[in-house]
Order: sequence, then structure tokens, then C-alpha cells
Amino acid sequence: QVQLVESGGGLVQAGESLRLSCQVSGRTVSSITMGWFRQAPGKEREFVAAIKWSDTYYGDSVKGRFTISRDDARNTVYLHMNSLKPEDTAVYYCAGTSISYSRTYLLEREYSYWGQGAQLTVSS
Repeated sequence: QVQLVESGGGLVQAGESLRLSCQVSGRTVSSITMGWFRQAPGKEREFVAAIKWSDTYYGDSVKGRFTISRDDARNTVYLHMNSLKPEDTAVYYCAGTSISYSRTYLLEREYSYWGQGAQLTVSS
């Protein structure tokens, strides 16, 4: 059984930084694509970032501010968030999926495994 557990969410002020973690069990993070999505109140779930082998992908709204990384020894994926803005406020979800050349990794429906979510609130 694959389990993803996020941690590290919280309340920060605009301009600050925060790191989210996603501990994975049941699959090796280096052998699958791992992604982060977020969902703000009243909005659809939005792609944030993904990592496949050494390739990384980012949504336009976070490019240059967020970085996705992976620690294979800890089987954990991270989302490093800098220069946070109030519009980054959302529940952040960690997700995983098998690697396939037919996937873009940008779409929610392409992911098979999901965490429970971590709340990030950015105050102005």
C-alpha cells in the first residue's frame, strides 16, 4: 500500500519561506514521478511542481520562487517555497504516479497516489 504524508504547513507572512515535506512509503520516490498540487478555497486544484528522475516541472505562478527536490535516502520529496504571497494560501497536496511517456505530469488525473494535504496560509 502506498502512503504519502505531508508535513510542514503553517502560517507565515508574505515574503517568508517555508518547506513542505512528503514522506512516501510503499514506493521508491526515485522510481516514480512525484508532484505537488494546491487547492485554494473555491478554486480547482492547481499544478505546482513535479520531479521525474532529475527533471523538474513548475506551474507558471510559482516558477522562480518554488523548488521541488527529492531525498532518496529518506524517500521524501520537498517543496521549498520562497517569497511567499497571500495568493499562495491553499491546501498543498503531494502526489505520485508511475513514469510513462504518455503523461505530462501537469494534470491531477495523471496521479495515482495522494497525500492528505497540508494547509499553508500566507498573511499580508
